[in-house]
Amino acid sequence: MNRNTLLSICAPLREALLRNRYDTDTLLDTLGPDIHAALGRNEPVPVRRASASCGELGTLIRLFLLGDDCPIAEVAAALHPLSVEAAVDAGLLASDAGVVRAALDLRPIDTGSGNRWVLSDLDGSMRPRETAVDHVIGVGHASLSLLQATPGAPVGSLLDVGTGCGIQALHGTSYAQSVTATDLNVRAVDLAAVTMALNEEEVELLTGSWFEPVEGRTFDQVVANPPFVVSRATVGHTYRDSGLDLDGASRLMISRSPDYLSPGGTAALLASWVHVAGEDWRSRVASWLPAHGIDAWVVQRDVADPALYVGTWMRDGGLDTKDPSAAATAEQWLDHLESADVEGVGFGFVYLRRTDAPSDLLAEDLTHGFDDPLGAEALAYFDRVAWLRENDVLTARFHVQESTALERVFLPGEEGWTQVVARLHRGNGPAWQHEIDDLVASLVAGMRSDGLVLGELIDLLAAAHDMVATVLAESAIPLVHSLVRHGLVLPV
Repeated sequence: MNRNTLLSICAPLREALLRNRYDTDTLLDTLGPDIHAALGRNEPVPVRRASASCGELGTLIRLFLLGDDCPIAEVAAALHPLSVEAAVDAGLLASDAGVVRAALDLRPIDTGSGNRWVLSDLDGSMRPRETAVDHVIGVGHASLSLLQATPGAPVGSLLDVGTGCGIQALHGTSYAQSVTATDLNVRAVDLAAVTMALNEEEVELLTGSWFEPVEGRTFDQVVANPPFVVSRATVGHTYRDSGLDLDGASRLMISRSPDYLSPGGTAALLASWVHVAGEDWRSRVASWLPAHGIDAWVVQRDVADPALYVGTWMRDGGLDTKDPSAAATAEQWLDHLESADVEGVGFGFVYLRRTDAPSDLLAEDLTHGFDDPLGAEALAYFDRVAWLRENDVLTARFHVQESTALERVFLPGEEGWTQVVARLHRGNGPAWQHEIDDLVASLVAGMRSDGLVLGELIDLLAAAHDMVATVLAESAIPLVHSLVRHGLVLPV
């Protein structure tokens, strides 16, 4: 692969891709939902059969998405005006005995602002191949989850740390005035540069470790899908291994990102952290943040036990633990986790906002399913935290968020139905639930935009239940703070 020669073929390659409508919408329409789903499952046979009747688009599907050997004449027609010879010289294709095959992965993706194309190394999902140390991974599940969870509100400047194939930076061009991306892997920077040229986007690409290439600079937004795999301090593959012990990569990103945020700037990071015996994972993550100047929302989406975790990442690296050498690697990995008293590995999102106030952290589990992306919710969450910091809830009016529902669960008992739980459930966003009692239900029922302030509601409720208002207020204030943080009730 040669960066300059790849850059030189971007214009004719782009013309060919546009002419054949090699884009996400056309692929779905042409293949149909069932065959498209088979493509997502890496099942080549039904896709190969369906693409046979798709003309030149079918050739591109077999060439780039299935990794098939394709006749030179068919590829030449599909890639016109780009010649096969130029594509081979640039390292996009490889040729052998009258056929050509893809040497790089080239696929369309919709980042939320229309179709884009992304170049990366072949992953072996359709055609087995070894994974090199400097392998540049394509758009996988982690990349997509971060892309969908990143706030897309307009910003001036954006930094993508560890850009890899460049997908987060490419997404950033749709809402940031300027985008800077860094990576230690020279091959990743080269492929990201070609991706940007192919999409006619301007991105500042810098080679270097972590934040070193942008030392002294600040940005309105930082995003990162870093090499966060929890392992020994070794590097097997640069896209996943940081060379830092255990969760050191996540600690580095979370602790250092605040230094590169402009006032009011935000960060959206993928991260992982170990669950150590006798230690609260939330305290571990909290220790990585400064005591002043950062609001943080940490969302744990999943926790894996060590055996599952190691097995998953062994398979990701193309290793079969039934092979003796691979089994030895797995043993060493598990021994290392056990020696550190690791009981599990958590994974999720970390959102940060730069402030001029004492730091505020909410770290919580959010393992249930929900449909809405978290990006917009993260910005709204930080706005609600800022409001709580600046206002006395006792003097404020609140209203119930329109999607919030009161749910009561009854089970059969000796004397009929017996209520076992009542909860407030937000029907949108992260679909939070708060278990409450009947007293809280009455308090929330009284919240209206044109109604009483919270302190007056508490006074009325206390009088109705023969309670001391100040005592009720002491328990109500933190509850209301929690309901506001989660957007179940909102200040007027």
